[in-house]
Amino acid sequence: MTAAAMTTKDTGRSLTDWGLFALLTLIWAGAYPMTRVAVGKGETAGLPPEWILPGRLMIGALVLWAVLLATGKRPPPLSERRTWLFIAGMGIVGSVIPFFFITTAQETVNSSLAALYASASPVFVALGANLLFREEKLTLGTGAGMALGFLGIIVLFGPEAMKGAGNATLLAQCFLLIATMGYAGSTLIARGAPPVEPIVFAASYATVSAAVSLPLVFLIDPSTVDADWTNWLAVLGLGFGSSGLAQILYMLVIVRAGATFLSLTGYAIPLVSAALGFVFFRETQSWNALAAFALILGGVWLARRGGKGRAG
Repeated sequence: MTAAAMTTKDTGRSLTDWGLFALLTLIWAGAYPMTRVAVGKGETAGLPPEWILPGRLMIGALVLWAVLLATGKRPPPLSERRTWLFIAGMGIVGSVIPFFFITTAQETVNSSLAALYASASPVFVALGANLLFREEKLTLGTGAGMALGFLGIIVLFGPEAMKGAGNATLLAQCFLLIATMGYAGSTLIARGAPPVEPIVFAASYATVSAAVSLPLVFLIDPSTVDADWTNWLAVLGLGFGSSGLAQILYMLVIVRAGATFLSLTGYAIPLVSAALGFVFFRETQSWNALAAFALILGGVWLARRGGKGRAG
């Protein structure tokens, strides 16, 4: 079959592009229910976030280093301090912070809700880009999109979470909001970073994030941990899948189809995660979560159109 025959008529994207897109979406969406299994939400056995985070990041770093060595590439020299500053920023802001807060939040909230918060990341990217980059002019569409997206976040918190400032639901959702801002920050850092080959950049910041998170292991007394093989298997899946393989797929899709096409995962991930959460855990969302999802996606769409289609 020729390449032309493999191209879809409606979008001009090849079936391979859509296949990579679907696999990447599934891996990223699956990270949320997998995290639920790792922490053991609703179960007697589970792992603490202080162990899950270093475990998944170290496994992911090993996967990326295997690809790095197989391609004969190597990290930039330490003398390139500006490059390493951006690499460290990506590792801490884009991995350690969001992964830790999401994992901690999922001890008390559903996986589909955690994924829904992440969908608001482009709204924060639009705000940050307009503040940091001169070429990003604030347009009426971008402003309306940001306003609509923030309204969706307010609705997402919901009246139940706001009843008490000290309740677990509100605290967990604040953690998810911090994680969302971390994801947005990593996008802005990547945009301003010096040119580095994608696999080199990914393996380097994965190494930094693994090293930074490792001391967390020693904060937990092993005698207090009650975990079974399913919890450990979930950590292995998170490391190999979302922290390792997903980074490789991410780069492939960027090279093959571009950032704008890749940004569609932001619309698909919450839906796929909600479906996985319902099938495996019978998770359902309240009316305010569904309304918030519509507001956030509408805000993202407006912000992107206002930014002339840039992927952020």
